[in-house]
Amino acid sequence: MSTHSEQYHRTLAELARRRATDAPTHGGRVLSYVYDSGLAELDDLAGAAAKLVQPVNGLDPTVFGSVATMERDLIAFARTAFHGPDAVGSVTSGGTESCVLAVKAARDHAGPTPGTGSIVLPATAHAAFDKAARLLGVRAVRVPVDPATTRVRPADLAAAIDDDTFLLIASAPNYPTGALDPIAEIADLARARDLPLHVDACLGGFALAWWPEPLPAWDFRVPGVTSISADFHKYGYAPKGASVILHTDRDRHRAGFFATTEWPGYPIVNPTLLGSRSAAGLASAWAITDYLGPDGFAALVAPIARATASLRAAVDAIDGLAVVGAPDGPVFAVVADPTSAAPIDPHRWSAAVADHGFTLQEQPSYTQNDGTVLPASTHLTVTPVTAAVLDDLIAALTDGAAQARGQDRAAAPEALAGLAQAFDAGALTVDDALALDSASTEAALVAAGIDPHTDPAVAGDALDLPAIIAAIELLPRPVTAKMLTEFLASYANP
Repeated sequence: MSTHSEQYHRTLAELARRRATDAPTHGGRVLSYVYDSGLAELDDLAGAAAKLVQPVNGLDPTVFGSVATMERDLIAFARTAFHGPDAVGSVTSGGTESCVLAVKAARDHAGPTPGTGSIVLPATAHAAFDKAARLLGVRAVRVPVDPATTRVRPADLAAAIDDDTFLLIASAPNYPTGALDPIAEIADLARARDLPLHVDACLGGFALAWWPEPLPAWDFRVPGVTSISADFHKYGYAPKGASVILHTDRDRHRAGFFATTEWPGYPIVNPTLLGSRSAAGLASAWAITDYLGPDGFAALVAPIARATASLRAAVDAIDGLAVVGAPDGPVFAVVADPTSAAPIDPHRWSAAVADHGFTLQEQPSYTQNDGTVLPASTHLTVTPVTAAVLDDLIAALTDGAAQARGQDRAAAPEALAGLAQAFDAGALTVDDALALDSASTEAALVAAGIDPHTDPAVAGDALDLPAIIAAIELLPRPVTAKMLTEFLASYANP
């Protein structure tokens, strides 16, 4: 078929129509999910690199040698950035895969049988580690963080370690609030207990490595840090998905592999969870790091740091809002200021800021297992392009606060509020709700006004997100997980 056929152009036009309903990925208007460098040439370079490897199967680098050479270069780049000159690792499809592999490598290296063993991690560590625990048949023991700083206390981690523990985890920084855990102190604990320590730097690692202000030690310079994960598709500015997992121990790295010759086909050796895999993310990440080099990364991080400082100062100047703790790096969270006479609900604020053209990310309150509460917050991710819209964004934050001042918190949909009352009265149990089939769960969503069968390419995102967050806070968390699963499964199916 000619590439100039009418159908060819109709197909691309239809895709463009559907893309037009998406949140803008460029221009600094969305402060989560996307990491816009502001450099159009990086997008062009990444696209050209991906096209060059479009037919390549990353399954076997002995057949497609370019895969091996690009992985070598990316691993060398990452281990230099994180000061681990002898570190070894693998390029993965994203942060979740890197985190799962960190747990698998530690588990298999330690030797616990499936269904045993535990990882100990802060309450603020990424949920990817809970996914890893479920997939690998181990326990995830979450430790409460200090509600004021949102940093984990090493003594609390120490108290959670038992004979089954095979891995400690810390964040640099954590996603919810941008706080950097006390890596050096946790590493001392890990060495004292003869345990490996994984530092999850998926979110900000490639920003912190060039952060212009002094930071507490967090990477391989800290004795006791045995592995680090970091995403090229975040502050490495590559398209999704490309990440890296690095280990100081060659044997532990190899324990993350899956290999078998016990079948009649070709020998299987997988360094990651995938078998056949696209080389597009790998090639894009390689091209961008080769083009920018360390100096280019440093040049992009500098405006991020300046913009972050300006945004935090702007929030500090708003009566009723407060930045959580003292975050390090390019992300932070905002809560209602408990010391203010007129605190502002951060989710009402987020919705008001959206009216001014900027999308922030709402996060529900979270009760830790010691009973302390991390309050509802709104998350902001700052990227290089944020500097170009800084004045407009600060005006939106300020005007949004004035708009949201005095508003009550968003309420959960009436039907879900009634459901919560049934739980409170004992008329319904969590087990009852989890036992509902898919159709019944969908019916409950529709009754609550959350219809997963809207056409996203026509209607866009019609959800009242503050109300959804309110429902998450109101209902038992396992129940909301089931309902959200049903929503997304139905939303993405015909």
